[in-house]
Amino acid sequence: MSLLFLAAATALCAAPSVHDGDTIRCGAERIRIANIDAPELPDSPKCKDARRSYAWCDYEQGYKARDALQAFLSGHTVHIARLGTDRYGRTLARISVNGRDAGGYLVRAGLARWWN
Repeated sequence: MSLLFLAAATALCAAPSVHDGDTIRCGAERIRIANIDAPELPDSPKCKDARRSYAWCDYEQGYKARDALQAFLSGHTVHIARLGTDRYGRTLARISVNGRDAGGYLVRAGLARWWN
């Protein structure tokens, strides 16, 4: 792997904003945490259409997941290890703080599940 590719695949984000339990923003970049699924929030179209059959539409848990992710990232520089993009154009990445994986943290807390 070239150093140029490695630099493009990894980044730091000093001020991420949390959209929901499995999606953040770093500047204009939307980043979906890879390999997890967190409960949806009430504004999710997944809970209003045919995707409802597989969507996790527990809104109370969705708020808890969002808030837990916000607390986990708050006040820290976030490491983003990019893996690709999803069908919605979001960056798929592993997100970590001080070597601790955000997705694993949410799964262990019962606020997300592993997803392939």
